[in-house]
Amino acid sequence: MTKLTTAVANLDAALKRLEGHLDYVFELAGDPKAARREIAALNKDRAQLAEDLDAALARERELQTLADEASAALGSAIAEVRAALEKQGDT
Repeated sequence: MTKLTTAVANLDAALKRLEGHLDYVFELAGDPKAARREIAALNKDRAQLAEDLDAALARERELQTLADEASAALGSAIAEVRAALEKQGDT
């Protein structure tokens, strides 16, 4: 073999090893397009969950306000009933 033939053979062997390693790396990494699609889907899901959480928190605040108002109204009603019973007991 000439030096050129030997160099070509060495280069060919090196390229085959490189291709093998690249195939291995791509297998480990997976399909980049599929990974991008998966990341996009996860981001979309996260955004939807964030919106749902914001809506649930807003609804919780509304319900808490209504509960506070109902509690205050109930407290007033109890006070009125007690006052009426005390008045009735005094007579």
